[in-house]
Amino acid sequence: MSSNLVVSKRYAEALFQIGKEKSKLDHMEPELQIVKEVFQNNEEFTTFLKHPKINVDKKKQLIKEVFKDFSSDVVNTLYLLVDRHIEEAVPSIVDHFVKLVNDAKGIAEAKVYSVRELSDQEKEQLTNVFSEKLNLKALNIVNIVDSSLIGGVKLKIGNTIYDGSVKAKLERFERNIATAN
Repeated sequence: MSSNLVVSKRYAEALFQIGKEKSKLDHMEPELQIVKEVFQNNEEFTTFLKHPKINVDKKKQLIKEVFKDFSSDVVNTLYLLVDRHIEEAVPSIVDHFVKLVNDAKGIAEAKVYSVRELSDQEKEQLTNVFSEKLNLKALNIVNIVDSSLIGGVKLKIGNTIYDGSVKAKLERFERNIATAN
């Protein structure tokens, strides 16, 4: 496990514990999603924070201005990351935090690959089936269109892949024929 991943997980777990103790997880998660978006999509902002010649106090002032309406726990964590020069870990920290919150709530993220965009009804059916099968309260689906599947769907939930695509069925069929000879 890379040191960046270890650092990200530690900060995410600390933030999660703080949010849990203060019953603010539902408040912190959307704030952190916005923080992640700012760090990923605003190159000038991140360049400023990473610049070695800019005083740490000026960097903190910018964070204070940009995230002025955010909880002190989120802002203080950003200050700490700037102090330690690891602000590039923010997106990874947020991802780990969201996973911890979802795990605590019994929610899983699923990437669903299909030949075409799924309808809301199809997404709901998949959510119902896999939520029950995996004993989850909810399943958040991200639909990814992949024309190479020919038909059917492929789901990735965590590290597990459920492949009901026509392409996979044809490949299994081909393997069965090859091993039968």
